[in-house]
Amino acid sequence: MKTSIKSLYLLLPALLIIASCGNNDQKKAGPPPVQVQSYPVVALKAQSTSLETDYPATLEGIQNVDIRPKVDGFIEKIYVDEGASVKKGQLLFTINAPQYEQQVRTANAAISSAEADVNAAQLQVNKTKPLVEKDIISKYDLDAAQLTLQSRKAALAQARAELVNAKVNLGYTRITSPVDGVIGSLPFKTGALVSSNSSSPLTTVSNISKIYAYFSMNEKQLLDFSRHYKGTSLEAKLKNIPAVSLVLADGTPYAENGKIESINGLINTGTGSASLRATFPNPLNLLRSGASASVRIPQHLENVILVPQKSTIDLQGKKFVYVLGEKGLIKNTEIEIMEITKGNFYVVTKGLKEGDKIVLEGFQSLKDGTEIKPEEKSADSVYADLNIK
Repeated sequence: MKTSIKSLYLLLPALLIIASCGNNDQKKAGPPPVQVQSYPVVALKAQSTSLETDYPATLEGIQNVDIRPKVDGFIEKIYVDEGASVKKGQLLFTINAPQYEQQVRTANAAISSAEADVNAAQLQVNKTKPLVEKDIISKYDLDAAQLTLQSRKAALAQARAELVNAKVNLGYTRITSPVDGVIGSLPFKTGALVSSNSSSPLTTVSNISKIYAYFSMNEKQLLDFSRHYKGTSLEAKLKNIPAVSLVLADGTPYAENGKIESINGLINTGTGSASLRATFPNPLNLLRSGASASVRIPQHLENVILVPQKSTIDLQGKKFVYVLGEKGLIKNTEIEIMEITKGNFYVVTKGLKEGDKIVLEGFQSLKDGTEIKPEEKSADSVYADLNIK
């Protein structure tokens, strides 16, 4: 027993030395290394693309003519229906106004009376003239007869003018279309009393062979728009604007392209915007006055940087991306973008350049300066769903 205790005392220093060596080895090894996580990255490349911007618009025909009566009377007959296509000169309404027929008859009678007076005055001149030549009567009598003839002729001319006026007024009882177009609403029915002072027109005829689309841009949009197109004058810039398209109220594109033809020279102080007008052909009369649509304007860009929207971070109204730097460290980089997007991509105007590598996704837990293991994705696969024109 004493021998065993003695042996234990002899082994104890050796065990302490071994334990001490083990602790030293652990201190030298240190903590286990942190595992670097993998993230997808892509190398950006400059490319050309086209952007499209939609502006709400109101459609109007190139002519909207209110049809109003010029005489008072009752609507005798309506020859068209709402929405009907009409030609210039086509009869639309007749108005029952017998007083104008009476005026024509009265004017005709006045002409007949005036013609008789002229003939009588002419006979008096013819009778007086030879008597004056023979000095039977004085020249004064001839002058008086000639003045009477002139007066009778003037009365005849006045009677004929009154007949013309009477016929014009009678013609106003037949209302025809002043232009080719489409009939609007018909607020008055047969038998209704109408007047030249009526506040509402009988109808409106819209010439919709072409359609004007009116839309607005705010001051900033208008400045960007004007700077983008070449030209030393507004007319020259308008000529360089490409054809625009129209998106109908149901979201479908209109088959015909149009052209921006005018920009209002004044900015509305109340809205801070200016009005523009685009013209579209309307051969099938599909577009109607008063309808709503959107004018879509294309904008072609050369050598721009596009980044996926999912690769950006919003922070205090600014946008950031993680750019891969040296030694696999990432840097949170602020970027500036255009208001208009290309599908699910932003157009970068400042902060990135061609060849920069950005983290595509899955970076919610990343911090500035973190080391990552990049998994490079090809640019073709990232921009596969981008229709570059």
